Amino acid sequence: MSTAVATRTRSTKLPSIPITLHRSAAMNLFDDVPSDLPSELVDVLAEGQSVRIERIISTGHKTEPGTWYDQDQAEWVVVLRGEAKLSFDDGEITTMKMGDHILIPAHRRHRVEWTTPNEPTLWLAVFFD
Repeated sequence: MSTAVATRTRSTKLPSIPITLHRSAAMNLFDDVPSDLPSELVDVLAEGQSVRIERIISTGHKTEPGTWYDQDQAEWVVVLRGEAKLSFDDGEITTMKMGDHILIPAHRRHRVEWTTPNEPTLWLAVFFD
């Protein structure tokens, strides 16, 4: 029995981009998660010239009525704990549970309609060009 092995080669070297760490590189994403928050908590974990990584904690929080996010960068977001519901200005509604992720293109208007009210919803978001 033989096993095929796939390899990837990169034809161009990625440029070196300075990254600023806002927290220790040894941080655990599940540490220091408060359960009682007056507003959503956003921790910028690292950022560079064209990328930003955030840990977001929501406990029953949602986007203010009539407000839409319209971002200059694409956003990839994953729910690590809890649940959430996103809506888009074209009428699409996406319910997200632990492990679900979505890629939101730049300037796709969206909002958070609901997050788990009785436990923190923990998101990891990566914004990039």
